[in-house]
Amino acid sequence: MMPYCTMSDNSDDSSIDYLVIGHLTKDLQMGSSQLGGTAAYAGLTAQALGLKVGIVTSAGPDIDFEPLSALNKFSLPAAHSTTFENRYNPDGRTQIIRQLAKPLSFGSIPREWLSAPIIHLGPIANEVDTDLIRRFPNAMVGLTPQGWLRRWDSNGLVYHENWQALKDIVPAADAVVLSTEDLDRESSIAKALSVSCKLLVITDGANGAHVYWNKECRHFPAPEIEERCPTGAGDIFAAVFFAHFHHSQNPWEAARLANLLAATSVTRRGLAGAPRQAEVEAARIQLNL
Repeated sequence: MMPYCTMSDNSDDSSIDYLVIGHLTKDLQMGSSQLGGTAAYAGLTAQALGLKVGIVTSAGPDIDFEPLSALNKFSLPAAHSTTFENRYNPDGRTQIIRQLAKPLSFGSIPREWLSAPIIHLGPIANEVDTDLIRRFPNAMVGLTPQGWLRRWDSNGLVYHENWQALKDIVPAADAVVLSTEDLDRESSIAKALSVSCKLLVITDGANGAHVYWNKECRHFPAPEIEERCPTGAGDIFAAVFFAHFHHSQNPWEAARLANLLAATSVTRRGLAGAPRQAEVEAARIQLNL
């Protein structure tokens, strides 16, 4: 068995503010490869928000960690990194999974990170143990469960599991963020799922987001902006939403800020879409937060 591999930012303080758990990925598109995964986009976003970030993941030697060099990372070595081929078309995105790294469980997490106040469970290929959602009773647990809905056939073509697979999982989370794509664009599913969630957000790209909280649903339109690349926007939205909700306990404020920063992200490609500190401060000023 290969040993765990630890990479840090050389800080003397081993504590972190925001722990995100999920695979980093190799994303293949139009013949090129780039670093991706919820953990990458959310981690960079949380850092821009001023939080100290830790990432727990598994990856092979083919992953370049350099874009995340300022973040704390704890990686379980694998023969291959989780690899997706993404094909975009007018009807949405088709995904093919080519490789898969190792699963992640409670034992994968460094002990000193277990007290992080914000936990973001970000499975992208059913690699995160669902038991983790109940292992952090003193933290704000945010969940982007798209990876728990993903399955794939013998050719790697990704499809979605029935949303009912989440019904026994989501009640333990403090906040859940899903996209309409994750729910196959069935608006009725969001209302049904909201009954099981303390706080549910459904993002819908350029149409903004719906927030379900305390038996109330509010729609937050997204700013009109010219889109260059939508990849990672949902993960950026989720990280902003979780962080601000933890700070303010106000999901309406969190949605407004998340909408604004996620919209800005689609004007750039790949991880360059992650917000910059100056953009975060400008958004907070604009929204009087």
